[in-house]
Amino acid sequence: MKYSALFVAIGAAFTSPALFAQQNQLEVIEVTGTYFNDYKVDNAKGALRTDASLLETAQSVTVIPDTIINEQLATTLGEVLTNDASLTAGSKQRNRETFNLRGFSLSSSNGYLRDGHQHWSHYQQPIETLERVEVIKGPSSILYGQSGPGGLVNMVTKKPTVNTTFNLGLDLDQQGSSRLMLDAGGSITDAEDLRYRGILVKQDVTFEREYPNGDQRERDRFLGALVVDYDISDIAMLRVHYDRTNDKAGLDTGAWLDNSGNIIGDDKLIRDFSWAFTDITVENIGADLNLILSDNWTATLGYNEQTFERQRFESAPRKPSDYQVGDEYESRPYDRFDDWQFTTAFIDFVGEFELAGIEHQLLIGANSLDYYYGQYRVSADRVKYIEGQPEPIRPDVSYKTDDSLYTSEYDYYGVYIQDLMTINDHWQVSVGGRYDKQSKEGADNESFVPKAGVLYHPSELGTFYLSYSEGFEPQGSETLNNESDKNHGMKLDAMTSTQLEVGTKWQLVDDRLLLTAAAFDISKTGILISTPLDGDPQFDTVTTQAGEQRHKGLELGAQGAVTDKLFVMSSLMNLNAKYEKDQNFEGKTPMDAPKWSASLWSRYELSDVFAINAGAFYEGERFADNANTITKSGYTRVDVGATYKFALDNTDINVRFNIQNLFDKNYLAGGGTNNVTIGEGTSVRLAVQASF
Repeated sequence: MKYSALFVAIGAAFTSPALFAQQNQLEVIEVTGTYFNDYKVDNAKGALRTDASLLETAQSVTVIPDTIINEQLATTLGEVLTNDASLTAGSKQRNRETFNLRGFSLSSSNGYLRDGHQHWSHYQQPIETLERVEVIKGPSSILYGQSGPGGLVNMVTKKPTVNTTFNLGLDLDQQGSSRLMLDAGGSITDAEDLRYRGILVKQDVTFEREYPNGDQRERDRFLGALVVDYDISDIAMLRVHYDRTNDKAGLDTGAWLDNSGNIIGDDKLIRDFSWAFTDITVENIGADLNLILSDNWTATLGYNEQTFERQRFESAPRKPSDYQVGDEYESRPYDRFDDWQFTTAFIDFVGEFELAGIEHQLLIGANSLDYYYGQYRVSADRVKYIEGQPEPIRPDVSYKTDDSLYTSEYDYYGVYIQDLMTINDHWQVSVGGRYDKQSKEGADNESFVPKAGVLYHPSELGTFYLSYSEGFEPQGSETLNNESDKNHGMKLDAMTSTQLEVGTKWQLVDDRLLLTAAAFDISKTGILISTPLDGDPQFDTVTTQAGEQRHKGLELGAQGAVTDKLFVMSSLMNLNAKYEKDQNFEGKTPMDAPKWSASLWSRYELSDVFAINAGAFYEGERFADNANTITKSGYTRVDVGATYKFALDNTDINVRFNIQNLFDKNYLAGGGTNNVTIGEGTSVRLAVQASF
């Protein structure tokens, strides 16, 4: 019987290094060489919650490793996700990022994972803690509960190391922004059974855009993270983690577009006032316990508490219809405090065994989410403003004077089972299902979703697959609450999504290069549609759940080494996204869902110490509104970079120089007519990292 690398790896990790030291007959073999394929990753645990390889995963998954994150000097998750063409950016207003995956928006509450935990992602993620990002395409409710049709983004964090590491880095840009980073790890005990990883980041950012008083927008961020591993015994390991992010920035809710899709006024002008800001504090604390139960079974238990506190002092400018420079517009200032609490837990049992001549990789598990949200808010008097006038002073209001509290709470849990069955060397079948129950006042919900896939391996290097998956998103209430509607009191089912996907994956160039292709058809149904009732003496409308949104597309990808010196990561997506049945937008394309998008990043090693990078990122025409009346032009952004490594007094030094948007391309990124993000001009970044 064959066992996967999971059991071999866990067994090795949990066996005490001190025990190995006693085996004098062990021979140490040192492997030398310069070739290392750090662009290609062969598995994504977030996809199946097991160690199945990508060739055994009947689903499209993209893994972006930290090598590419570091080469691009990425400072936000958005900069990382540009490496997958299936993701497009939405609005970046209020110092946070939003994204669309296969044309569907990713929700802050159910579109993101961190190490397999549901993660509240209403802020810019601390990417310095990440070793890779997994983009899991299509509905994934079977393993994670309520989630959108497009898929999930799983952020995999850095783990403790046995060997001592100490990396100190500094990067700068032409605006005067700076980021100082410390990443250290190693064994705490001589037996190496207690290990740690610690990360500290201090970042100060100055942006190009300016407020009406001439001040540039700024951001001040601090991150501290610590992970500790402890080998309790040969069969048990405990991991505890804690991280804290403090992020304060001036507000920029985006530029305004006219009816032709042109920016109104100066593209460097921020419509918010200079005293508007957001101040966020996020903490995560939790633990994971890994157990070897037998030769065939392992168990993992996980728990995480996430607290998110935010003060947002808004000037809240409102764009009038047909606004032109010189017209008066209104701001509606307010001070607001938000408190989110996101508590998650899971338990997974994974078994590998043979039954009736078929090899099984069986997952049985359960997970839960407990959600709380509270808000205080106090509004100030409205302010009339004309561009060019002196900026109004900050209103004297504070959320602390609010004696009311808005709250929202819910919790859900789910149990799931999944079996990857290996029939023979050529055929595998994956089946699974989930039962999920949500408890929320006025919005209880129960759902069952299945998933199935068939994989054919013509050789060890390739896979063809066909898969079917479902997802669900509960409605905001359990029943329709509108007494003027004919269906008032009607029970509302969760919105559901289904995906049919066919694809292929191939390991080429001596397993160095992964080529992928996938065609998908996603349908989201159960959306509420209200139709007017003309002439009805009793009711104004009739509401049904007949709404449907359908996205079909094709994805291509290449990732890994083309030669010993040339490495690439590239992707291409063709998307046809439509509101098939909708109250307002039937036949239209959702906002920020381009028909074509593509990305390419590459590294060429001129020597063992010097390498150059080049990349191009294309996004086709998109609509700036769901009514499809305003179009944003397509664009291609070109980035280049170079790195040089040398040693100085037994210290390894890495110097990197990058130019983003080399040709200073003017373009509009994500967002709509009153919150569009202006693409940044040419940006020069210099980074130095010392490894001790």
